[in-house]
Amino acid sequence: QVQLVESGGGLVQAGGSLRLSCAASGRTFSGNVMGWFRQAPGKEREFVAAVSSGGSVTRYADSVKGRFTISRDKAKNTAYLQMNSLKPEDTAVYYCAATLGGLIVTIRNEYKYWGQGTQVTVSS
Repeated sequence: QVQLVESGGGLVQAGGSLRLSCAASGRTFSGNVMGWFRQAPGKEREFVAAVSSGGSVTRYADSVKGRFTISRDKAKNTAYLQMNSLKPEDTAVYYCAATLGGLIVTIRNEYKYWGQGTQVTVSS
C-alpha cells in the first residue's frame, strides 16, 4: 500500500519557522516529482512547491518564494518543506503529493499520490 505521511506541522508565531516532512512507503518515489500543496479554510488547494526526481530542480509559488525551501532525501524516500518567515496567511493544511512522472508540474490533478495533510497555524 502506497502511503505519504506528513509530519512537522503545528502552531508558530509570525516570523517563525517550521519544517515539514513527507515520508513515503509502499514504493520508491525516486523517479517522481514530489510536491507540497496547501488548503486554507474556504479556499481551493493550491500549489506551494515541487522538487524534481533528482532534487536539483525546484519550483515555488510566488507567495512563498524566498521563504520556503523544498528538498528530498532519496535514500530515505522523504521530502521536506522548510518554511521560514512564516506569515498568518500561510495558515493552512499542508499536503504532500507525488506525480507519476518526472516532469515538474504545478497542477493538482497531475499528482497521483497524496498524504493526509498536516495543519500549520501561524499566529499574528
